[in-house]
Amino acid sequence: MKRILSGVQPSGRAHLGNYLGAIRQHIEMAEKFEAYLFIADLHALTTTKDPQLMREQTYDLAVSYLALGLNPEHTVFFKQSDLSEHAELCWIFDCIVKMPFLERAHAWKDAQAKGKKETSVGLFNYPILQAADILLYQPDLVPVGQDQKQHIEMTRDIAITFNNTFGETFKIPEPHIKKEVAVVPGTDGQKMSKSYGNTIEIFADEKELKKQVMGIVTSSVPLEDPKDPKSCNVFQLYKLLGTDKEVKDLEDKYLKGGFGYGDAKKTLLAKILDHFSQAQEKYQELYPKKDYVYGVIEEGNKKAKIMASKTLEEVKKKVGYK
Repeated sequence: MKRILSGVQPSGRAHLGNYLGAIRQHIEMAEKFEAYLFIADLHALTTTKDPQLMREQTYDLAVSYLALGLNPEHTVFFKQSDLSEHAELCWIFDCIVKMPFLERAHAWKDAQAKGKKETSVGLFNYPILQAADILLYQPDLVPVGQDQKQHIEMTRDIAITFNNTFGETFKIPEPHIKKEVAVVPGTDGQKMSKSYGNTIEIFADEKELKKQVMGIVTSSVPLEDPKDPKSCNVFQLYKLLGTDKEVKDLEDKYLKGGFGYGDAKKTLLAKILDHFSQAQEKYQELYPKKDYVYGVIEEGNKKAKIMASKTLEEVKKKVGYK
């Protein structure tokens, strides 16, 4: 059976971008593959400097995954910071990767372009830690969004460099990117991201959810005129949740005219509430059960440790530490 691995940062309450771009396919693929999924809290430290917030967001993400259908019996679900192997392998990779290689990374380039001269070493080194996260578990596939494709390519380059330098050690993983959800639009049309403040939160109460959906930016085409569904953020989000028939029906309303963007937003809101109704109930049920949630993570940590320590032991022998 092929193995997959992926991780999500605990950077705030789960939103549609997290779900459509990552969580949904993680859970679906875990039923078909040997799956390693982790909470990427080491990466989160590049932006989150409040320890209580880090704890809360980590716990919330774990509850969100379980509420959305992750089966801990079929998945090794663990917390990155609980396994020291990630940081150890990251240092070893630091010693074989050249600075210009990291300067090509989009995240670093974006930070520099925005004038962030005080960017942390952690952000600069992000692709190296990500390579360690992946290669420790020798996966065949890494499900990611389109924006992470370059980092997987960098991971492959690092694995090849290590193999060529010290001998065959790492499997070369392939990125798995679902084209239809490569980038999920936010309420302002940019990629949905907590850092842009343009998210639609899955587990927000109905009043807050309505505020977020009704705040989606649309054009000023009059109600009575036909509208282009392809250029509308509301339609693009609905398309990711609706059935083929539901999407076709909404598209027809756009093209016919007499159907306003306010109507489209109400249609999307109803779809979101219906789609996540069971997950909302499960979330409310699980959130107080801290012993259970932390127990799931601890069991996942133990299983992940077996694979991570085996890989790191081989690496240490290859570089001469053993």
